[in-house]
Amino acid sequence: MRILAIETSTMLGGVAIMDESEGLLAELRLNIKSTHSERLLTGINLLLQQAGMKIQDIDVLGVASGPGSFTGLRIGLSTIKGFSFATGKPIVSVPTLEAFAWNFSCSKHPICIMLDARKKEVYAAVFRWRKKGFDNVIDATAIDPVTLLRSLADEPVIFAGEGALLYRDTIIEMIGENAIFAPPHKAVPSPSNVAYLGLGKAKDREFSEPLNLVPSYFRKSEAEIKIRKDREEDTHTRYA
Repeated sequence: MRILAIETSTMLGGVAIMDESEGLLAELRLNIKSTHSERLLTGINLLLQQAGMKIQDIDVLGVASGPGSFTGLRIGLSTIKGFSFATGKPIVSVPTLEAFAWNFSCSKHPICIMLDARKKEVYAAVFRWRKKGFDNVIDATAIDPVTLLRSLADEPVIFAGEGALLYRDTIIEMIGENAIFAPPHKAVPSPSNVAYLGLGKAKDREFSEPLNLVPSYFRKSEAEIKIRKDREEDTHTRYA
């Protein structure tokens, strides 16, 4: 079984191709300032060409489902849905923070993944390795960093993600020597992790229905908040 997986939860976009028996065949990652819509299809085509494959050679499509950048996740899911509708290939979705944690498989320390959620919050989850996989110590949520850090046990913790960089000083102030910051190449999401976990889901036939597949935002976008606010103000005006 062969999977093509994409990860667009953060500014670091990426694509990976993995084979069940041959392992990782190809991976492309690029930290960009432009939107993923400008680079993603080009990256997928390039990766397939360099691997000597066509999209028809792929058996299943994988995608990181969030949380993360609202725009990035929408672009990622729209792209993977388009490929699915065009080729008939099934889709598997993988939670972003769980896939990210696999950068640190077999770690003896808890893993705290933090992505910038703006509004002085982070998308975060804490994981602990148990023999063959991760257990959730703290489930994925949108939370302010101070509240998150207060809930951590008094032990060394590995921090990774753009949120860990953004709130590094706060982490050091509250956690001190127990804070272990991941090196740059491990501090970012990995499309190959999405591919690896996606293969496991595909083997268990945990496919997602394209029409029902939506990003895991964990809170409403600015646009949704504005629409709701405008509706409430309009209702108040009409009945005042």
